[in-house]
Amino acid sequence: MNRTGRATVGLAAALISVGALVAFALWPSGDGAAGRLGVQASLAVSAALGAGDLTGFARAMAPRPLSFPADHGPHPEFRTEWWYYTGNLETAAGRHFGFQLTFFRTALAPPLSGAAERVSAWSSRQLYLAHFALTDTAGRRFRAGSRLGREALGLAGARARPFRVWLEDWSAESEATGGLPVRLRAAEGDVAIDLVLASDKPVVLQGDHGLSRKGPEPGNASYYYSLSRMSARGAVRAGGESLAVSGLAWMDREWSTSALGPDLVGWDWLALQLDDGREVMVYRLRRRDGTADAHSAGTLIGADGATRPLGLGDATLDTLDHWTSPRSRVRYPGRWRLAVPGAALSLEITPWLADQELIVGTRYWEGAVRVEGTAAGRPIAGRGYVELVGYGE
Repeated sequence: MNRTGRATVGLAAALISVGALVAFALWPSGDGAAGRLGVQASLAVSAALGAGDLTGFARAMAPRPLSFPADHGPHPEFRTEWWYYTGNLETAAGRHFGFQLTFFRTALAPPLSGAAERVSAWSSRQLYLAHFALTDTAGRRFRAGSRLGREALGLAGARARPFRVWLEDWSAESEATGGLPVRLRAAEGDVAIDLVLASDKPVVLQGDHGLSRKGPEPGNASYYYSLSRMSARGAVRAGGESLAVSGLAWMDREWSTSALGPDLVGWDWLALQLDDGREVMVYRLRRRDGTADAHSAGTLIGADGATRPLGLGDATLDTLDHWTSPRSRVRYPGRWRLAVPGAALSLEITPWLADQELIVGTRYWEGAVRVEGTAAGRPIAGRGYVELVGYGE
C-alpha cells in the first residue's frame, strides 16, 4: 500500500487516485500554494473508494509470478494502479530536501473487447493523475501540485519497454532493458527535480509473494512490489537556486480493482530506510472506531535484501504528538514511535516539517521524516516517508 497509498493501499500508498480524479473539477491543478487560495474542496477517501460497478475488470485473487520489466508497465485490465516515488536528498553542504512524484492510472471503463476501435484520437478509457511535492527543510517551504490528463494524443500514458510513465512533461523513464536506472523529472512553479534513481536491492514482493490483501472480501487485494533502497542523484530547483543533491529513494508499485472496506476510513503508511542498511515498511488500515484493521501489515527488509513479513501483532505504532493544519483544520498525527520487538527495533519518527499536507482534489498528509532510536540497544538513525490518508473526513 502508498503515497503510499502512497499513499500508496501502500502507501506506498494509495487508492487516492480515484478520489482525486473525481474531485478534479472542484480543485485547480498547479502549485499547492496557489491551490490553497482556492475553495477548500476535497473528496472523502472512504466515499471515493467505494466498490462501484467492477464488472469487466480483472481482480487480484491469488498470487501470481511477477515479471520484469513487463510489470513495470501498465495493467489496463485492472481499474487502478500507481508508480510511487519518494525520497530524502541532501546537498554536499547538508541542506535537506524531501520529494514525492506519483503517477496514478484509473480506468473509466473496462478494456474494449475484440477489435473494437476508439471513436476518435481524443477518446480514452484511461485517465492519468500525477502529484509532485518538494519539501525544502532549510527554507521551511512545502510545495505541491497535481496534473490530470487522458491517455490520448500522447498527453499521458505508460509503457514497459522502454519503461516510461508520463503526464505532460512530468515523467519517470528508463532506456535500460530492465527499466533501471530510472530518471524522474517534474517542475511546477519555482520548484523542480531532475533525478536518476538506481536500485541498490532486489525487488521486494509485498504480502503473499506480491499479493497484498486489504480485506476479507474476495478480490479486495492488490499486486504490490517495492524497490526499498534506491540511490538518487541529480538536481533540485528551489526558488531561484539549482542545487546538486544525492540521497535515497523508495518506489512502490500497486495495481488492483479493489475498494476500501465499509468499516475502514483510511490508512497510515511508513517507509523507513535505516542507516544499518535495513528498511521497514508498515501500514495501518484504520477502522471507523480508530482501531487498526486485522489486514494491516508490513515488511522488514534486511541489509542483504532478505524480507520478513510483519503482521498486525509484529509491530506497534504509537502516536506521540499531533499537528493541526491551518488550512483544512484537520488534526493529523505528528510524531510516532514504531517498535518491532522481533527485530529489537524501537524507532522515533519525526517530520522534517510539520506542514506537508497536500490539498489536491483529495486531502492527505505525506512528508519526509527522520528516524532515531535503537536496534538491539544500540543507537540507530534513518530517514523515510509517511503518508496519512482519511483524517478529518
